[in-house]
Amino acid sequence: VQLQASGGGLVQAGGSLSLSCAASGRTFSSYAMGWFRQAPGKEREFVAAISWSDDSPYYGDSAKGRFTIARDNAKNTVYLQMNSLKPEDTAVYYCAAGGQVSTIAMEYDYWGQGTLVTVSS
Repeated sequence: VQLQASGGGLVQAGGSLSLSCAASGRTFSSYAMGWFRQAPGKEREFVAAISWSDDSPYYGDSAKGRFTIARDNAKNTVYLQMNSLKPEDTAVYYCAAGGQVSTIAMEYDYWGQGTLVTVSS
């Protein structure tokens, strides 16, 4: 599976961005999909994930109430809608695919190249 993340950019605090992650391959629907982020000098942080079986979403504490993950299996794409953005959301955002939902980056098998989100104050 190859993943291509897009949609990052510069936004003011309080604004919104929508990230997309397009996957190649015909087995996209059988993968759990996750979003992680990594700010300079920090470890990679779990943001959100969505299961392959029933589309159940899971969120990290920083994303709860502000971000929404969704997937469209017909388009082989997973989305991350980010609202009420804060300067501390600034990071490179990565999408990932794995066999099951996890908050642990190492448990994902495939990774996209990342897309930079910058939130100005």
